[in-house]
Amino acid sequence: MNIPELFARGGIAMWPLLFLSILALGTIIERIWFWSRILTREREVAGRVLEAARRDWNAATEISQRSSGLPMGRFLYSGLKLQEPDPEVFRLALETSANEELSTMRKGEKILEAVIALSPLLGLFGTVVGLINSLGSIGFSDLGRGNATAGASLGIAEALISTAMGLVIAITSLAFYRLFSGFVFGQAKVFRQSGSELELLYRQDWSKRPAITPVAVPPSEARPL
Repeated sequence: MNIPELFARGGIAMWPLLFLSILALGTIIERIWFWSRILTREREVAGRVLEAARRDWNAATEISQRSSGLPMGRFLYSGLKLQEPDPEVFRLALETSANEELSTMRKGEKILEAVIALSPLLGLFGTVVGLINSLGSIGFSDLGRGNATAGASLGIAEALISTAMGLVIAITSLAFYRLFSGFVFGQAKVFRQSGSELELLYRQDWSKRPAITPVAVPPSEARPL
C-alpha cells in the first residue's frame, strides 16, 4: 500500500491531519534554522563583550552593537548603549531586553502545543467514524459468514490508520517541542549569567567614579526673588 492509497483509506480525518503535519513541519524547520544560527555564537559574543567591558566600556559597546543581529548582542547592547545610567536603570534595561529576546525564542511553541493536542484527537475521531462505517455496513444476515468478518477486520484496520497518523504527528511535534524548550531554558541561563556579570562590572565601575559635590552659591550672589 503506497502513501496515496494509505491516505485515501484513512478517512475524512486525514485532511485536517495533513494540514497539522504541514503546519508542524513548517514551524520545526523555521525553528531549526533559527537555533542553528545562534547556538554556537551566543557564548562567544557574551565572552567577548564581558572581556572588553573589563578594560574599556566603549569597546564593549561597539562589540555588542556589531553583534546586534544575535539575541545576545541585542541583550547586552540594551544596557551598554545608555549614557552613564544609574545601576538600577542599567539592570532594568537588561531585564527588559532579556524578556523580549526569550519571548522571541519561544516563537512557534503555541503552534506545536496545538498540534500535539489536536493530532491524537483527530486521529481518534477518524477511527471512530471509520468503525461506524465499517460495522454499519454489516447486516444481521451477514454475521455468520466469513467474508463479513474479513470485511469488518479490513475496515477496522483501515479505520486505525488515522489514529496512527495522529500519533506520529503528535510524537514528532512533542520531540521537537521539548528540544526547543530545552534550548530556550539554556539560553535563559546564559542570559542570566552574562547579564549578572555585566551588571557587576558596571556597578564596580560606578562605585569608583568620583561623587559630584554640589557647589554652594554664596548668599551675595543669590538672585533676589
